[in-house]
Amino acid sequence: MTPPQRRRRFPKASPEPAPQPAQEGQDPPEGPKKNPERLYVITGPDGAERSELDLVTLIVAHADPPPSATPEQAALLRLCTAPLSVAELSAYLSLPFSVVTVLLTELLTAELVTARAPVIRQALADRSLLEAVMHGLQRL
Repeated sequence: MTPPQRRRRFPKASPEPAPQPAQEGQDPPEGPKKNPERLYVITGPDGAERSELDLVTLIVAHADPPPSATPEQAALLRLCTAPLSVAELSAYLSLPFSVVTVLLTELLTAELVTARAPVIRQALADRSLLEAVMHGLQRL
């Protein structure tokens, strides 16, 4: 027994033809890719090596993308003209953090980018700064 088929209430004006399965000996029809590449294809064969990068590590590019760079690496280099965190790069490229760290490791090894630790602010503000602010407010 086959389950009942659902029907649309408002069918499309011009239905698209159903894709035909490729017959033996024929290449599949070319069309727009709907599935992104697998992540191991993007990271390459040595994807296990990673630098110690944190989500807030700032990345700055030194050069334009070389011709041998992958599209993802070229996009990273173009984005990093101004300092950006690894989390921002991951969000802009819609790639997982782990993939971005592998790509950045390759760029760090090639010395195309530098990684800077984030600036950690002191827990307590400097007393002289607080006094200067207080005196400035009193003069108002």
